Amino acid sequence: MTAPSALPAPHDTPLDLGGRTALVTGAAGGIGRACALRLAAAGAKVRAVDRDAEGLEALAAAAADLGGAVEPLVLDLTDLDAAEAAAAGTDVLVNNAGLQLVRPIEEFPPDVFHTVLTVMLEAPFRLLRGALPHMYGQGWGRVVNISSVHGLRASAYKSAYVAAKHGLEGLSKTTALEGASHGVTSNCVNPGYVRTALVEKQIADQALAHGIPEERVVAEVLLQDSALKRLIEPEEVAQAVAYLCGPAASFVTGTSLVLDGGWTAH
Repeated sequence: MTAPSALPAPHDTPLDLGGRTALVTGAAGGIGRACALRLAAAGAKVRAVDRDAEGLEALAAAAADLGGAVEPLVLDLTDLDAAEAAAAGTDVLVNNAGLQLVRPIEEFPPDVFHTVLTVMLEAPFRLLRGALPHMYGQGWGRVVNISSVHGLRASAYKSAYVAAKHGLEGLSKTTALEGASHGVTSNCVNPGYVRTALVEKQIADQALAHGIPEERVVAEVLLQDSALKRLIEPEEVAQAVAYLCGPAASFVTGTSLVLDGGWTAH
Protein backbone atom coordinates (compact mmCIF):
# COMPACT_ATOMS: atom_id res chain seq x y z
CA MET A 1 0.00 0.00 0.00
CA THR A 2 1.38 3.38 -0.99
CA ALA A 3 1.70 5.91 1.83
CA PRO A 4 -0.21 9.16 1.26
CA SER A 5 1.88 12.10 0.14
CA ALA A 6 2.63 14.71 2.79
CA LEU A 7 2.06 17.46 0.24
CA PRO A 8 -0.44 17.96 -2.57
CA ALA A 9 0.86 17.38 -6.09
CA PRO A 10 2.82 20.38 -7.41
CA HIS A 11 0.18 21.14 -10.03
CA ASP A 12 -2.33 21.58 -7.21
CA THR A 13 -0.17 24.02 -5.27
CA PRO A 14 0.36 27.37 -7.00
CA LEU A 15 2.44 29.93 -5.17
CA ASP A 16 0.20 31.65 -2.63
CA LEU A 17 1.92 34.14 -0.33
CA GLY A 18 -1.25 35.81 0.88
CA GLY A 19 -0.72 37.17 4.38
CA ARG A 20 3.07 36.95 4.05
CA THR A 21 5.56 39.81 4.07
CA ALA A 22 8.50 39.60 1.67
CA LEU A 23 11.54 41.86 1.78
CA VAL A 24 13.52 42.31 -1.43
CA THR A 25 16.74 44.33 -1.52
CA GLY A 26 17.93 46.14 -4.62
CA ALA A 27 14.28 46.21 -5.64
CA ALA A 28 14.18 49.35 -7.78
CA GLY A 29 15.47 47.66 -10.92
CA GLY A 30 16.71 44.51 -12.61
CA ILE A 31 16.40 41.20 -10.78
CA GLY A 32 15.11 42.83 -7.60
CA ARG A 33 12.28 44.58 -9.40
CA ALA A 34 11.26 41.37 -11.16
CA CYS A 35 11.32 39.46 -7.86
CA ALA A 36 9.26 42.11 -6.09
CA LEU A 37 6.61 42.05 -8.81
CA ARG A 38 6.50 38.24 -8.89
CA LEU A 39 6.10 37.92 -5.11
CA ALA A 40 3.50 40.69 -5.04
CA ALA A 41 1.59 38.85 -7.77
CA ALA A 42 1.58 35.80 -5.47
CA GLY A 43 -0.15 37.84 -2.79
CA ALA A 44 2.77 38.90 -0.60
CA LYS A 45 3.09 42.37 0.82
CA VAL A 46 6.52 43.30 -0.51
CA ARG A 47 8.85 45.55 1.43
CA ALA A 48 10.99 46.91 -1.40
CA VAL A 49 14.41 48.18 -0.30
CA ASP A 50 16.68 50.35 -2.43
CA ARG A 51 18.52 53.68 -2.46
CA ASP A 52 16.61 54.74 -5.58
CA ALA A 53 13.44 56.48 -4.37
CA GLU A 54 12.11 57.17 -7.86
CA GLY A 55 12.70 53.57 -8.93
CA LEU A 56 10.83 52.31 -5.87
CA GLU A 57 7.87 54.58 -6.56
CA ALA A 58 7.72 53.30 -10.13
CA LEU A 59 7.85 49.73 -8.82
CA ALA A 60 5.01 50.37 -6.37
CA ALA A 61 2.91 51.85 -9.17
CA ALA A 62 3.61 48.87 -11.44
CA ALA A 63 2.67 46.45 -8.67
CA ALA A 64 -0.54 48.32 -7.96
CA ASP A 65 -1.49 48.12 -11.63
CA LEU A 66 -1.17 44.33 -11.32
CA GLY A 67 -3.19 44.23 -8.11
CA GLY A 68 -0.15 43.73 -5.87
CA ALA A 69 1.12 45.53 -2.80
CA VAL A 70 4.61 47.03 -2.58
CA GLU A 71 5.84 49.16 0.31
CA PRO A 72 8.82 51.30 -0.82
CA LEU A 73 11.62 51.63 1.73
CA VAL A 74 14.48 53.95 0.79
CA LEU A 75 17.53 52.54 2.54
CA ASP A 76 21.28 52.40 2.01
CA LEU A 77 22.38 48.91 3.05
CA THR A 78 25.68 50.23 4.34
CA ASP A 79 23.55 51.42 7.28
CA LEU A 80 23.67 47.97 8.83
CA ASP A 81 21.61 48.75 11.92
CA ALA A 82 18.81 50.12 9.76
CA ALA A 83 18.99 47.07 7.50
CA GLU A 84 18.57 44.71 10.44
CA ALA A 85 15.65 46.71 11.79
CA ALA A 86 13.95 46.75 8.37
CA ALA A 87 13.86 42.94 8.25
CA ALA A 88 11.77 42.52 11.40
CA GLY A 89 8.56 40.62 10.72
CA THR A 90 9.73 39.29 7.36
CA ASP A 91 8.45 35.91 6.16
CA VAL A 92 10.37 35.82 2.87
CA LEU A 93 13.80 37.45 2.55
CA VAL A 94 15.37 37.96 -0.87
CA ASN A 95 18.95 39.23 -0.61
CA ASN A 96 19.54 40.69 -4.04
CA ALA A 97 21.28 44.07 -3.81
CA GLY A 98 24.71 44.21 -5.40
CA LEU A 99 27.32 46.34 -7.07
CA GLN A 100 30.28 45.66 -9.29
CA LEU A 101 33.63 47.11 -10.22
CA VAL A 102 36.00 45.45 -12.68
CA ARG A 103 39.65 46.13 -11.89
CA PRO A 104 42.85 44.12 -11.36
CA ILE A 105 43.49 43.41 -7.68
CA GLU A 106 46.52 45.69 -7.49
CA GLU A 107 44.39 48.57 -8.83
CA PHE A 108 41.20 47.78 -6.92
CA PRO A 109 40.25 50.64 -4.55
CA PRO A 110 40.17 49.32 -0.97
CA ASP A 111 37.18 51.48 -0.08
CA VAL A 112 35.16 49.99 -2.94
CA PHE A 113 36.17 46.47 -1.89
CA HIS A 114 34.92 47.25 1.60
CA THR A 115 31.63 48.66 0.30
CA VAL A 116 30.99 45.65 -1.93
CA LEU A 117 31.53 43.23 0.95
CA THR A 118 29.36 45.36 3.23
CA VAL A 119 26.39 45.54 0.85
CA MET A 120 26.62 42.01 -0.56
CA LEU A 121 27.68 39.95 2.46
CA GLU A 122 27.47 41.81 5.75
CA ALA A 123 24.09 43.39 4.99
CA PRO A 124 22.52 39.98 4.18
CA PHE A 125 23.86 38.73 7.51
CA ARG A 126 22.28 41.66 9.33
CA LEU A 127 19.01 41.23 7.41
CA LEU A 128 18.97 37.59 8.50
CA ARG A 129 19.49 38.65 12.10
CA GLY A 130 16.45 40.85 11.76
CA ALA A 131 14.25 38.34 9.95
CA LEU A 132 14.99 34.97 11.54
CA PRO A 133 13.42 35.53 14.98
CA HIS A 134 10.00 36.07 13.37
CA MET A 135 10.48 33.15 10.98
CA TYR A 136 11.54 30.86 13.82
CA GLY A 137 8.65 32.00 15.99
CA GLN A 138 6.05 31.01 13.41
CA GLY A 139 7.85 27.88 12.20
CA TRP A 140 8.10 29.00 8.57
CA GLY A 141 10.36 31.16 6.48
CA ARG A 142 12.04 31.37 3.10
CA VAL A 143 15.46 32.91 2.48
CA VAL A 144 16.57 33.28 -1.12
CA ASN A 145 19.99 34.76 -1.80
CA ILE A 146 20.61 36.03 -5.31
CA SER A 147 24.11 34.75 -5.80
CA SER A 148 25.68 34.29 -9.21
CA VAL A 149 27.66 31.88 -11.27
CA HIS A 150 30.48 33.86 -9.63
CA GLY A 151 29.45 32.34 -6.33
CA LEU A 152 30.67 29.06 -7.79
CA ARG A 153 33.36 30.14 -10.25
CA ALA A 154 35.84 33.01 -10.33
CA SER A 155 36.61 35.50 -13.05
CA ALA A 156 39.61 37.79 -13.29
CA TYR A 157 39.26 41.44 -12.28
CA LYS A 158 36.21 40.87 -10.02
CA SER A 159 37.88 40.22 -6.67
CA ALA A 160 35.30 41.96 -4.49
CA TYR A 161 32.23 40.60 -6.29
CA VAL A 162 33.54 37.03 -6.40
CA ALA A 163 34.60 37.15 -2.76
CA ALA A 164 31.20 38.50 -1.70
CA LYS A 165 29.24 35.92 -3.68
CA HIS A 166 31.38 33.03 -2.41
CA GLY A 167 30.77 34.31 1.11
CA LEU A 168 27.03 34.58 0.46
CA GLU A 169 26.98 30.91 -0.58
CA GLY A 170 28.49 29.94 2.76
CA LEU A 171 26.13 32.18 4.70
CA SER A 172 23.17 30.65 2.87
CA LYS A 173 24.24 27.10 3.69
CA THR A 174 24.80 27.95 7.34
CA THR A 175 21.34 29.54 7.47
CA ALA A 176 19.88 26.37 5.98
CA LEU A 177 21.48 24.18 8.64
CA GLU A 178 20.43 26.42 11.51
CA GLY A 179 16.94 27.07 10.16
CA ALA A 180 15.90 23.55 9.22
CA SER A 181 14.42 22.64 12.59
CA HIS A 182 12.45 25.91 12.55
CA GLY A 183 10.78 25.40 9.16
CA VAL A 184 13.08 27.86 7.41
CA THR A 185 14.78 27.06 4.11
CA SER A 186 17.71 28.98 2.63
CA ASN A 187 18.99 28.71 -0.90
CA CYS A 188 20.94 30.59 -3.54
CA VAL A 189 19.90 31.35 -7.09
CA ASN A 190 22.92 31.51 -9.38
CA PRO A 191 22.27 33.19 -12.73
CA GLY A 192 24.81 33.86 -15.40
CA TYR A 193 24.78 37.29 -16.98
CA VAL A 194 21.35 38.90 -16.60
CA ARG A 195 20.03 41.70 -18.75
CA THR A 196 20.34 44.46 -16.13
CA ALA A 197 21.89 47.89 -15.76
CA LEU A 198 24.68 46.28 -13.70
CA VAL A 199 25.66 44.08 -16.64
CA GLU A 200 25.43 46.97 -19.09
CA LYS A 201 27.97 48.81 -16.97
CA GLN A 202 30.18 45.73 -16.86
CA ILE A 203 30.38 45.68 -20.63
CA ALA A 204 32.15 49.05 -20.60
CA ASP A 205 34.35 48.03 -17.64
CA GLN A 206 35.31 44.73 -19.26
CA ALA A 207 36.14 46.48 -22.53
CA LEU A 208 38.56 48.69 -20.63
CA ALA A 209 40.05 45.82 -18.61
CA HIS A 210 40.57 43.55 -21.62
CA GLY A 211 41.45 46.25 -24.12
CA ILE A 212 38.78 45.25 -26.65
CA PRO A 213 35.77 47.08 -28.15
CA GLU A 214 32.50 46.87 -26.24
CA GLU A 215 30.75 45.02 -29.07
CA ARG A 216 33.12 42.08 -28.58
CA VAL A 217 32.68 41.87 -24.81
CA VAL A 218 29.34 40.02 -24.72
CA ALA A 219 30.35 37.22 -27.10
CA GLU A 220 34.03 36.92 -26.22
CA VAL A 221 34.03 37.66 -22.50
CA LEU A 222 30.62 37.51 -20.85
CA LEU A 223 29.24 34.51 -22.73
CA GLN A 224 32.50 32.79 -23.61
CA ASP A 225 31.83 29.83 -21.29
CA SER A 226 28.06 29.73 -21.69
CA ALA A 227 26.53 27.08 -23.94
CA LEU A 228 23.44 29.25 -24.42
CA LYS A 229 24.58 32.44 -26.10
CA ARG A 230 22.14 34.93 -24.65
CA LEU A 231 21.64 36.97 -21.51
CA ILE A 232 19.09 35.64 -19.03
CA GLU A 233 16.10 37.87 -18.34
CA PRO A 234 15.31 39.17 -14.83
CA GLU A 235 11.86 37.58 -14.98
CA GLU A 236 13.45 34.14 -15.41
CA VAL A 237 15.42 34.64 -12.22
CA ALA A 238 12.26 35.80 -10.43
CA GLN A 239 10.50 32.58 -11.40
CA ALA A 240 13.31 30.58 -9.79
CA VAL A 241 12.89 32.65 -6.62
CA ALA A 242 9.15 31.99 -6.68
CA TYR A 243 9.77 28.24 -7.00
CA LEU A 244 12.01 28.26 -3.93
CA CYS A 245 9.27 30.04 -1.96
CA GLY A 246 6.58 27.59 -2.99
CA PRO A 247 5.38 24.28 -1.57
CA ALA A 248 7.05 22.20 -4.29
CA ALA A 249 10.45 23.31 -2.93
CA SER A 250 9.78 22.62 0.76
CA PHE A 251 12.56 19.98 0.80
CA VAL A 252 15.05 22.16 -1.06
CA THR A 253 17.50 23.89 1.27
CA GLY A 254 21.20 24.60 1.55
CA THR A 255 21.75 24.40 -2.18
CA SER A 256 22.32 26.57 -5.24
CA LEU A 257 19.88 26.71 -8.15
CA VAL A 258 22.11 27.40 -11.15
CA LEU A 259 20.73 29.34 -14.14
CA ASP A 260 23.95 29.77 -16.09
CA GLY A 261 23.19 28.50 -19.60
CA GLY A 262 25.68 25.65 -19.19
CA TRP A 263 28.61 27.74 -17.92
CA THR A 264 29.46 25.39 -15.03
CA ALA A 265 28.95 22.28 -17.17
CA HIS A 266 32.57 22.65 -18.33
